[in-house]
Amino acid sequence: MKVHHASDEEKKVTRKQKAESKSQESDEQSPKKPKTEGNSEQANGKSNSTDIAAEFEKFCKATSEHLSIKQMREILEANGRDASVSDDAVVPRCQDILFYGPLGPCPVCGGTLEFSGDGYHCRGAYSEWSSCVYSTRDPPRREEPLNIPDSVGKTPVSDLIEKHRDPKSRLKPEITGVDKPFVGMMISLSGRLSRTHQYWKTKIEKNGGKVANSVIGATCLVVSPTERDRGGSSKVAEAVERGIPVVREAWLADSIEKKEALALDAYDVASDIAVDGKGIALDKQDSSVVALETVTAELKVFGKRGVHKDTKLQDEGGTILEKDGLLYNCALTICDQGRNMNDFCIMQLIMARENRLHLYYKKGKIGDSLRADDKLEEWENLNDAIKEFAKLFEELTGNEFEPWEREKKIQKKHLKFFPIDIDDGVEVRHGGLGLRQLGVAAAHSKLDPKVANFMKVLCSQEIYRYALMEMGYDSPEVPVGMLTDFHLKRCEETLLRFVDKLKSSKETGNQEEALWADFSQKWFTLMPTTRPLSFKDFGELADHAASAYEAIRDINTASRLIGDMSGSTLDDPLFDRYVKLGCSVSPVEKETDDYKMIVKYLERTYEPVMVGETSYGVSVENIFAVEVSACPSLDVIKKLPNKVLLWCGTRSSNLLRHLQMGFLPAACALPAPGYMFGRAIVCSDAAAEAARYGYTAVDRPEGFLVLAVASLGEEIQEFSSPPEDTKSLEEKKTGAKGLGKKKTDESEHFVWKDDIRVPCGKLIPSEHKDSPLEYNEYAVYDPQQVSIRFLVAVKFEEQDVEYDTVEPEV
Repeated sequence: MKVHHASDEEKKVTRKQKAESKSQESDEQSPKKPKTEGNSEQANGKSNSTDIAAEFEKFCKATSEHLSIKQMREILEANGRDASVSDDAVVPRCQDILFYGPLGPCPVCGGTLEFSGDGYHCRGAYSEWSSCVYSTRDPPRREEPLNIPDSVGKTPVSDLIEKHRDPKSRLKPEITGVDKPFVGMMISLSGRLSRTHQYWKTKIEKNGGKVANSVIGATCLVVSPTERDRGGSSKVAEAVERGIPVVREAWLADSIEKKEALALDAYDVASDIAVDGKGIALDKQDSSVVALETVTAELKVFGKRGVHKDTKLQDEGGTILEKDGLLYNCALTICDQGRNMNDFCIMQLIMARENRLHLYYKKGKIGDSLRADDKLEEWENLNDAIKEFAKLFEELTGNEFEPWEREKKIQKKHLKFFPIDIDDGVEVRHGGLGLRQLGVAAAHSKLDPKVANFMKVLCSQEIYRYALMEMGYDSPEVPVGMLTDFHLKRCEETLLRFVDKLKSSKETGNQEEALWADFSQKWFTLMPTTRPLSFKDFGELADHAASAYEAIRDINTASRLIGDMSGSTLDDPLFDRYVKLGCSVSPVEKETDDYKMIVKYLERTYEPVMVGETSYGVSVENIFAVEVSACPSLDVIKKLPNKVLLWCGTRSSNLLRHLQMGFLPAACALPAPGYMFGRAIVCSDAAAEAARYGYTAVDRPEGFLVLAVASLGEEIQEFSSPPEDTKSLEEKKTGAKGLGKKKTDESEHFVWKDDIRVPCGKLIPSEHKDSPLEYNEYAVYDPQQVSIRFLVAVKFEEQDVEYDTVEPEV
């Protein structure tokens, strides 16, 4: 981004120029007027940006030389600008309004605009939850003369300042933004990338860079992550020898997406060390590297009574202080994108051996706890320690501690932290089975071996760690898998209110963007993430808010059911959790008709899951018949009309909740797949659709698909586009069918268990080519009309992929 503003050296007030010749001094104080042609161009709205930039630079030199910091502060105060900033900030702020004119208020919130790097940014507050994120390269200017203090009128630059005082004589700044991340870079490509070399060559050149065959003189070498496993090519070896960064292909895609060249170290392939030695925060790293780090990261606080691991006091029998019904343990967060804040704070009063009382305080960026500030202080007086804890809480949140802890009464204050309400109990990332326990737990269980292995998967830490990591809700400092029902309800209500506001809002442009930004900052304060984003559309809202909320809600259920298995003395912990689950799970033998029917249904309605350029097929590992106590039995649902056996997709981390409590309707209504029918339970007649949700990742190919019998009711409404009014469907509990671009061949459908229809048929194009849905979806609004019947354990397998290894010609 190129900006016509003073350089760092010019922004500093100095007296070095006094030694310069009088003739040069004279030139700086009395710059020549722009040429007549330039003035003409300006009058026609075609000002020469080079001339303006040169004149502004000359203006900055003169004012820096002849105006003191005190005089610049007086100029700011006389024109209603904040002058209580650092000396370095005063100079460019003052020079901007002297040359271009006084800035007007932010058109979104009425706040103050300030110049910073790539444009002018608002410094005001949109709400108590968020700073305004309005920015522009062409800010509003007040069409009025500047107020110039008397002290400035006596300076050698008074005539120069007076020249720009009249609004009619002011020049307009031209801030050119190209948003091309690879400008000035020479990028070399090597080996089997997921996209062709020619594809990346086009992308790189479009974004300002150049592609080189040789690594000599290259900014970096882009390779596939598998290069490290293969030992690297000669090109990689040469790059390493020359000290040229060797980075993953993801660096290209992420830099283009974020419109800036991201840190090369974060995508390093040549090193096996991912984070500790680099000094790079998790949110700035390649997600594949983050996965390796966070999925094995130790959870620092496992619940409301969990002593922070970094204190080491848990080894001394330390416990969280509880006095007069108050538990002195708080997790606080704030996400303010306008101030570039995404921080956490942990506060604990810990009672250790010999009644030694400690106050622990840790504060830092979410996902970057290695560089967080923390301190552990020992206190002799209990009341003094409690007062200090309450004082810290009030400083950070703007609220008193006791009303929050007793009654959950709190009011969010701008730029203040907000408490995350953590529940008693143990989050599954800490309490679930660890790697060393997995085999032993299953081998000594009285459960059927297949069921024992199934329970082992659902009671392990791994699937929950990966689920939270993939969604970016995996901070080791905040146990989001152990939230109170009160906090989860607050999150759900926040989401629903925003969706309702969107439907009634008539805001457009900057006001609409501000509405989305406000929700984004509020959401990621309540649901702290290592990768906050600013929501911009319904698809992002569905994927990163609604779906994430449902997953975290289900993981909380799993945490309560699994409890703490880390030090369990039970003879058979898996059997114990199986009993608590209250669900019957039994293997279906391969020789049975049900097994053959399910495999046929899967094969006919499955299409490969696409991840980038790679497609994944599926194979059946096991099939389990289930009887969920919270769902209607098969005998009960048989009595209901219009019954269909349908596929349901789910993460493995959501399964325990489904098996204990049955399916819950979607969190909200959004014009996006899975949510377009409102608060409904959504299934499909295509295993391909369910696989999209059940698919995990390349390095974790195992997953589950669910088969459930759904009664669609007496009346079924069909839709080829999202229904405008989902509330009437919810109230009437009318069954709905979304018509996809593909359907199952009806000639191959059959009936199972008397009159339950199985829409098993080859996927063929439908007449609804413009549908937002790829496959048919079925919506049911009453959980008692859906009965989970089978779990299909599957393995996703990579299919043949061809790679382009031809080097591009430069």
